[in-house]
Amino acid sequence: MTKFTDLQLDPKVLQAISEAGYETPTPIQAQAIPPALEGRDVLGIAQTGTGKTASFTLPLITRLNRGRARARMPRSLVLAPTRELAAQVAENFDIYAKYTKLTKALLIGGVSFGEQNKLIDRGVDVLIATPGRLLDHFERGKLLLNGVEVMVVDEADRMLDMGFIPDIERIFSLTPFTRQTLFFSATMAPEIERITNQFLAGAVKVEVARQSTTSETIEQALIAFKPSRKDRAFAEKRRMLRALIKQEGEALKNAIIFCNRKVDVDTLAKSLKKHGFDAAPIHGDLDQSVRTRTLDGFRDGTLRFLIASDVAARGLDIPAVSHIFNFDVPSHAEDYVHRIGRTGRAGRLGKAFTLATPADDKYVDAIEHMLQKPLPRAEPLSIEDEKPRRRLRAGEADKATDAAARQDEAAAAPAPAPEAAEPAPAPRQRGQGKDARRDEKPASAERKPEPERKPERKPERKPERGRSRDDREPVVGMGDHVPDFLMRSFRA
Repeated sequence: MTKFTDLQLDPKVLQAISEAGYETPTPIQAQAIPPALEGRDVLGIAQTGTGKTASFTLPLITRLNRGRARARMPRSLVLAPTRELAAQVAENFDIYAKYTKLTKALLIGGVSFGEQNKLIDRGVDVLIATPGRLLDHFERGKLLLNGVEVMVVDEADRMLDMGFIPDIERIFSLTPFTRQTLFFSATMAPEIERITNQFLAGAVKVEVARQSTTSETIEQALIAFKPSRKDRAFAEKRRMLRALIKQEGEALKNAIIFCNRKVDVDTLAKSLKKHGFDAAPIHGDLDQSVRTRTLDGFRDGTLRFLIASDVAARGLDIPAVSHIFNFDVPSHAEDYVHRIGRTGRAGRLGKAFTLATPADDKYVDAIEHMLQKPLPRAEPLSIEDEKPRRRLRAGEADKATDAAARQDEAAAAPAPAPEAAEPAPAPRQRGQGKDARRDEKPASAERKPEPERKPERKPERKPERGRSRDDREPVVGMGDHVPDFLMRSFRA
């Protein structure tokens, strides 16, 4: 059996490996490290959790241990699709290079440019970055890539899914033609094959497992159920998930729950918290400090449930995950392999549950076609007991209490004595019209006599011109105190 001491690694690297507790390399490590140490290009294809990170980290440290870095000109470049995966590569570098004098810089989003520029200005041996942030530094004139000796592309198929292939092609064009390239991917899509044919020369292809296969240590189950109504599917899936968690009991140490959309990640995390589960979300829209704090809590056991988008499906080294729940069936079949690959790592046993509705049938068919076998089915759990009661609005509780009290008083009070029945009015015969109804009106409703009409007042005649003041008719209503100006006549 091959051991790390047989791979001609640097003695300082071997010492760090021994202290980390490793003796025997994984198949991908045993096959990729020797050609990488020879300076040849390597194309590595292996499923998630097989140790691809150490496959390029160990030979990279051994090769770079001789020489010095120059300012703004890194000697090697490692590209990763996500911040978490880039940070994990940086952690592996710190573990295996602790007895060397090699330096590194981590260029990811969510960190100020100023701190990263200081590291680049001093010169670094290993530059670990996401494609977008790397090009930002290059376009600002803070970085030169013409001194790169070794270039590593990790999780290339994930780069394809995230739309980074144009950025990868541009970065390749900025590096020297004589560089060594280590290219690792879990699957081999046609676009990935095109890039490898274009930028790798005489590469050694290392494939340790059939493409898109799942580990035998993972117990899988597909729970297909039909929601009562289409608009209730999301709520009933949440209740089904809670029923599954309760069914697993103490066997469920921790779990990663995957959703397809970021908004569903937040909604599901809030729902689980509301029902008393220790859960936190992680996706690309969160600040880097929040994502790092959440992952650290999940690793050290203070957080039990990690609700994640596919940003956490690739490359994260969390070995002790007991369960995986696919709250949503992944729309890409390859993502199913990467998601459930978070459990059953390093020889441990794991469980993976997938919740599916009739709308997910085409995605389930694609997964089974890729795996070339059907997914094991499990019976849906009963969620009748999980139906939430309607919450009373403000004031409804008091009204309900008062209504109940009134009902109790009415039940306890004696029944009232029956009153004498009044004779029923005689039915009106046909033919009685308005006159009959008028006769039935009470006396108070009789028609009142019309008031006497006042005699109409004749309009007064205007005094004729030429008549004297004394001959004019008096002004009615003014009495003896008629103003003098009213008695005057005005001639034109």
